[in-house]
Amino acid sequence: MHNYVRLIGIDVGKKRVGIAQTDLLKTIASTVGTFSPEEAITEIKKITDKETVEKFVVGWPLSLKGEEGSATQMVQEFINKLRQAFPNIEIAKVDERYTSNQARDIMIKTGIPKKKRQQKGRVDQIAAAIILQNYLDTNT
Repeated sequence: MHNYVRLIGIDVGKKRVGIAQTDLLKTIASTVGTFSPEEAITEIKKITDKETVEKFVVGWPLSLKGEEGSATQMVQEFINKLRQAFPNIEIAKVDERYTSNQARDIMIKTGIPKKKRQQKGRVDQIAAAIILQNYLDTNT
């Protein structure tokens, strides 16, 4: 029997955290949902209770010039909470510049109506899937 493992992609925002996960073969990222920062840890725990999770892939919000700022500090605090809650799961930081724009482009191309595109939570979970898919495409 195979021991399949998943990766979890995380897009951390001030108010919402988008979560995505890979399929069991680690080829495709799909959205899980959008949660408050507190709920996100609980939701990730639900996934890790059911599945073996190899790694968290967290969007690292650099400025357009590639510099760290207040957003990276906020994400680092979330990463610290992840480390406390899941000490045995590796964490990878991935440059997330442009992922929100990519998420909006995907929603337009797939025909999601403007009203639904304006729901920020939808952008967050698609951004989490993009972060995870970019990681898969460059690291597997």
